[in-house]
Amino acid sequence: MLGLPRGGVPVAFEVAEALDAPLDVIVVRKLGVPFQPELAMGAIGEGGARVLDADILRGTRVGEADLQAVERREREQLEARVARLRRGRDRADLIGRIAVVVDDGVATGSTARVACESARHLGASKVVLAVPVGPAETLRRFAEADEVVCVSMPAEFIAVGHHYRDFSPTTDEEVIVLLDAAARRMQGLVTSGPDCDLDVELPIDGVHLEGHLHLPEPASGVVLFAHGSGSSRQSPRNRFVASVLYQAGLGTLLFDLLTPEEERDRGNVFDIELLARRLIAATEWLAGRPDTSSCRVGYFGASTGAGAALWAAAEPAVSVAAVVSRGGRPDLAGPRLRSVRAPTLLIVGGADDVVLELNREALAQLTCPHQLAIVEGATHLFEEPGTLAEAAILARDWFVRYLLPGSEQAQGRR
Repeated sequence: MLGLPRGGVPVAFEVAEALDAPLDVIVVRKLGVPFQPELAMGAIGEGGARVLDADILRGTRVGEADLQAVERREREQLEARVARLRRGRDRADLIGRIAVVVDDGVATGSTARVACESARHLGASKVVLAVPVGPAETLRRFAEADEVVCVSMPAEFIAVGHHYRDFSPTTDEEVIVLLDAAARRMQGLVTSGPDCDLDVELPIDGVHLEGHLHLPEPASGVVLFAHGSGSSRQSPRNRFVASVLYQAGLGTLLFDLLTPEEERDRGNVFDIELLARRLIAATEWLAGRPDTSSCRVGYFGASTGAGAALWAAAEPAVSVAAVVSRGGRPDLAGPRLRSVRAPTLLIVGGADDVVLELNREALAQLTCPHQLAIVEGATHLFEEPGTLAEAAILARDWFVRYLLPGSEQAQGRR
């Protein structure tokens, strides 16, 4: 299955899962007329594939030199996009295989045509175009594919988005995670449906803290999230990371370390000892639940939450199997860093200079198994395309290694 990023990948992911087939992306780039970039004079794909619109070239009088300049620039963009989405994963070998090119729909069909040409250029023995919706006239004359599969071909077609209840944009983060999840499925590393997915209240320190517990079936490892200052259990970044962990078979507990009233006092937000005490209490709360009492526990901390996570992990009575910090302030744990026993991964953006130096200094104080992972090009909030997905995958692999049965480290902790 070859999904056209971005919108075609979620569709291709579902089809690949239903057919138990491997999933990859197939990337194409439009060649815009130099003086009118929104007008396509052709398109390029992987493996050197190129399709040109002779009518547009003739009408706009674009010369060979200008065409080559545009193609050179777009080829660089295509290769960069491929590298960002695959993250070092090899391109699927299409030689002698059936390639199913999937998009979220077809309008003019120009992008899908180039994708099909690319798949054939890369060695596919048969090319199938599969889309949920598209105009009948376009799809009946789609010569670039050996076969076309389309669920709906309305006679009066307006736009692809008109046929979706939710047509919100797909991000690079989602594409990367879906590709990674599909690869894990092919390796047999999948989880079954949820045992529970519910909002919870944690009675701690005489207050009730709001949280959300999500457990797979069966649950053998749970990650507690300690968010940073100014954030909450609703943080899109932490929720994204939590979804990646769940797909790998890990339970997650996202909860607010402070009540809304307590957050109004900025002193509480930076009271690392208070936050760590709340995290320890949440760990004890999990130990008291029948569905999580036997689970290994990990801490995921961001910003100041990383300091709280490491402070809590240094407590002798606390059983923590692994700690991950994302863009965190482990230095806020101070001298307690030397007492942390749980394997610790520090993830920092390569462009987050100040925090990177603080993490390097903290790393030198850790005596437990530890590692520093630098996500190149990422700033403090990992807002750059693909960087949050890379951080989430790094965290997932660390927690899977130390929390889930089957790994050498997890078995040694039994």
